[in-house]
Amino acid sequence: MKTRITLLFVIALCCTYFGYGQEVNSERTYKAVLTSQDGHKGQFVWKMKKATDLTARTEALSTTNTSTGDWMPAIVPGTVLNSLVYNGIYPEPYYGLNNKLESNLIPDLFHAGRDFYTYWFRTEFETPAKDFKDKKTWLQVDGINYRAELWLNGKMISNIAGMFYQDHIDISDYIHLDRTNVLAIKVYPVDVPGTIKPKGKKTIGALNDEFQNGGNGEIGRNVTQLMTVGWDFTFLDGIRDRNTGIWRDISIYTTGHVTLRHPFIKSDLSRPGYDLSRQTVSVEVVNPDDSWTVHEVTVEGEIKNEKITFEKQVRLIRGQQQEVLFTPDEYPQLVIKNPRLWWPINKGSQELYDLSLRVKDKSGNILDSISVKFGIREITSHTDTPDGSRTFCVNGKPIFIKGTNWLPENMLRNSNERTYAELRYTAQAGINMIRFWGGGITESDYFFQLCDELGIMVWTEFWMTGDTKHPADKSIYYSNVASTVKRIRNHPSLAYYVSSNESTEMPETEALINRLDGTRGYQMQSECCGIHDGSPYKQVNIMRHYENTASDRGSRIDGFNPEYGAPCLPIVECLREMMDEEDLWPINKTVWDYSDGNGFHLMTSLYTDMVNEYGPSKNIEEFAEKGQFVGAFNYKSIWEVWNYNKLNHGDRYTSGFLFWYHNSPIRQVCSRMWDWSLEPTAALYAAQNACEPLHPQFDYLKNRVSVVNDYYRSFDNYRVSAEVYDLNSRKVFSREAKINIPEDGVCEDIFKIDFPSDVTSVHFIKLRLLDENGKEAGSNFYWRSNSKYEGKNRLTGPTTAGFQELSKLKKAKLKVSYKTRKQNNSYFVEIDINNRSGSIAFFTQLQFLDGSGSPIRPSFYTDNFFSLLPGEKKTITIEVNQEKLPENRKLVVKGWNIDKQVFPLN
Repeated sequence: MKTRITLLFVIALCCTYFGYGQEVNSERTYKAVLTSQDGHKGQFVWKMKKATDLTARTEALSTTNTSTGDWMPAIVPGTVLNSLVYNGIYPEPYYGLNNKLESNLIPDLFHAGRDFYTYWFRTEFETPAKDFKDKKTWLQVDGINYRAELWLNGKMISNIAGMFYQDHIDISDYIHLDRTNVLAIKVYPVDVPGTIKPKGKKTIGALNDEFQNGGNGEIGRNVTQLMTVGWDFTFLDGIRDRNTGIWRDISIYTTGHVTLRHPFIKSDLSRPGYDLSRQTVSVEVVNPDDSWTVHEVTVEGEIKNEKITFEKQVRLIRGQQQEVLFTPDEYPQLVIKNPRLWWPINKGSQELYDLSLRVKDKSGNILDSISVKFGIREITSHTDTPDGSRTFCVNGKPIFIKGTNWLPENMLRNSNERTYAELRYTAQAGINMIRFWGGGITESDYFFQLCDELGIMVWTEFWMTGDTKHPADKSIYYSNVASTVKRIRNHPSLAYYVSSNESTEMPETEALINRLDGTRGYQMQSECCGIHDGSPYKQVNIMRHYENTASDRGSRIDGFNPEYGAPCLPIVECLREMMDEEDLWPINKTVWDYSDGNGFHLMTSLYTDMVNEYGPSKNIEEFAEKGQFVGAFNYKSIWEVWNYNKLNHGDRYTSGFLFWYHNSPIRQVCSRMWDWSLEPTAALYAAQNACEPLHPQFDYLKNRVSVVNDYYRSFDNYRVSAEVYDLNSRKVFSREAKINIPEDGVCEDIFKIDFPSDVTSVHFIKLRLLDENGKEAGSNFYWRSNSKYEGKNRLTGPTTAGFQELSKLKKAKLKVSYKTRKQNNSYFVEIDINNRSGSIAFFTQLQFLDGSGSPIRPSFYTDNFFSLLPGEKKTITIEVNQEKLPENRKLVVKGWNIDKQVFPLN
């Protein structure tokens, strides 16, 4: 047994790297993280059993006297339903109609009752005397939903309430040295699960009777993930167990008789030069002892690589918790001249500092040590704008928000791999802010770490919406808010606090947040204080984005819009993982609509009609391919119309928008830039192109070319060119202009493209931006029809209809060469593609597949779904974690008018 815990200790120290060479930071070194073997390939065996099926005394469940032979394997972190599906008790909820309430395949918490999903979770661990004797041993619980009793070796050690509460439990008096310890946790579901709204009843939320979001509103009385009761972007009838379970890590660590907790670094930057930063450091020092001993200790701090150290003597009596403060007035060394500033993506580098803190006794023995990374920057906002809309500023400079709305995985099937992939895609798209929508969750420390490193700001909301009631137990809510703020406040990416989505606040929230932080802005809810209401949410005629009529609520490309977006169909391989083949084609409207929030995004109606404008499809493969055209058009048009109107440019003042919504919480036909399975759609690469920092773009309503600059510097003597090619790949128009591009600005309407009167019904536009040396700095490619736009309620327009003739595009031939290499934990495929034919190669797709033809996920492509003019070349790199490599693998190159090529990569 001693060997086992020693091994676990080594693993805890060494497993700080995840995939792709990515280091996962933690505040301290853990003796063990109690991750399950099942589901996560961790080091611990977890079992679970329904509480009502147990007859043993509660005290006995956390002892070796209780046999778990008839308990089932459990996934920890995870939920009860995750484990029940894993054990084959219930079918996969994300497939077909399995989750549909009327299917009666998975019992719902509201109907089955709380006892049905109340479960005991149990595991064992060892604590050898050589590592644990004469030390304080702590059990850190990062998140349980919703209530829990924690028992260790026959003793109750704590109880927890609220989904977002982190607890540090002193288990020193309860562990067995050199013997097996048994941890048993009884997990209760939310107090009030809520259910779907009875038809005909009044809704609580701002949407009135539209799609019954939030069910009957009752789930809001808890402090939990409200979307589990059902929303139009997921299953409208919700997740059956409301995500009951141990959903975040449980860890073990040791300290001396005094411990450190919740360090915080406040940076106060001088204005207007931002060349001086005053740091205030605080940390909680805790004496958990029951003895009468008075501890006299020294708290020491160091900002590494800056030659900054500081210390203070502290006296602690029995059970005392004291906040120790180091101010720049008391410690002048905490004033940093010419600090390395943290900036969002495209605005500068993401500079980070390392702070370490330790506490020592009189003899110089280290009792505890913690470390944290922080960034020096100032993020503010104001409404001193032409229309009173909120504008954000970073380090004194205004920043146009290219944002998005983040939705958590609906059943909390989270992992570092998933977090890394989704945020890497986010950065690839050029997005600079993520909003945690109020009906979701606050994401992990690793999530914030990656946002720090990638330059993505975070707007976090505190788990309330206008579609549901507010928490019944205020003390649970405030304790969860305080715990969360203390956990995330050191991250420079954390930009803004908001109490709720489209609702009011709990009355003491603002004061609580300001007391615990005070360095970020705050507003009561998502649609106030210079931020107007959202929409559109669903498929519309793409021309409506250009004329600013995409929402029936009126103009929405104005000021700051918190929710504006459209869907994209997944690729065919993903569709096949969602439902039976017979439901894919012909389209089974019932099944498709269920994964589309009961058809909310119009995937089987308007989206399908727009796909059919490329000609009728013979099978699901053809339909899915054409579906990418519509999805790519959705994304490019939205990002570009907002680009054009950024800040003081364009037709009106806009300060930013948040795309609705960002990532798929379940498998769904109304996907986004990537599918739930982490497989990108064409929308990712359309967004990546539209958000490139130097970007030429075309307006389909004005027929004019503009150039957008996202950098905090100007560019002079650049040239922008436009070429139009007909369906025979013959150039029929070209024009060029010399421009000076303003800092963080737009060159609007540089020139108009005059399409020849006899141009073919479908044609193509190529834009290039060249620097002063003639090197390409940005580019763009469009396809366009001659369909005349006849208004927002007609299926017409050059973005939307009349693409049937695209089938007559002549075949193109691509020359493909590639090489592979390995570096650190990654495997790379570098591909050179040359269009050696006289025809445009339209919508070329690369795929990295295993031997069975399934995509290897997650894989990261520098570009995809691209088009090449005759003679044009392109280099693409694909990267994948070496651990994901199957023995048989292949590269596939295919496209609208090219023959598929397959290259073995064994």
